[in-house]
Amino acid sequence: MKKLTPYCVFRAHPWHGIAIGDDAPKTIPAYIELVPSDTVKYELDKETGILKVDRPQLYSSVPPMLYGFIPQTLCAEKIAEFCQEKTNRSGIVGDMDPLDICVLSEKTLFHGDILLHARPIGGIRMIDHGEADDKIVAVLLKDAVYDSYQDIYDLPPLLLDRIVHYFLTYKNAPDNTDNQCEVTHVYGQNEAHEVIRRSHEDYLTHYQKSIEASKAWRQE
Repeated sequence: MKKLTPYCVFRAHPWHGIAIGDDAPKTIPAYIELVPSDTVKYELDKETGILKVDRPQLYSSVPPMLYGFIPQTLCAEKIAEFCQEKTNRSGIVGDMDPLDICVLSEKTLFHGDILLHARPIGGIRMIDHGEADDKIVAVLLKDAVYDSYQDIYDLPPLLLDRIVHYFLTYKNAPDNTDNQCEVTHVYGQNEAHEVIRRSHEDYLTHYQKSIEASKAWRQE
């Protein structure tokens, strides 16, 4: 008799219920919250795992790429420490959110709340009101156009500038003169891998007991 594949009766929580995978950080799962056509800011509700409306986009900025986060990651102590090391600053803390990811693809995806596999090629070191808020830049695995890019510096400069500009301005009102959000570095694939590793370590530090309890519950 053919062995049946195990399945979930209930949907996995996008942050906690999806494994980062044995091939991380070379390839990783990405949960997509926003696509370039979105005029509403969608964000995962951390408690329920449901994608919710965070706010309408008040100004003209729309994300120039797929945007979401890497499951089982957290920007906490190790990410803050790495940011301080790379910027030679002190007093930076993690934002206590999962690690953000931007995914490049030639294909049009019409909505978020999907899971895909991506290959990180670099990242953007961002500090938002004193909090480390890195953005990993990745390509959709097996994408006909972007899968050929091996490092963030292989991207067309204008495309990279567009991504950086979006994160520096998407919250800004037209009369804003007090922007406390800054990009300190754009970094390559090797450093992106280190950021992902550290964010997963931060996640395990804060949530390992919850993962073990969940596994034990499912086995009962």
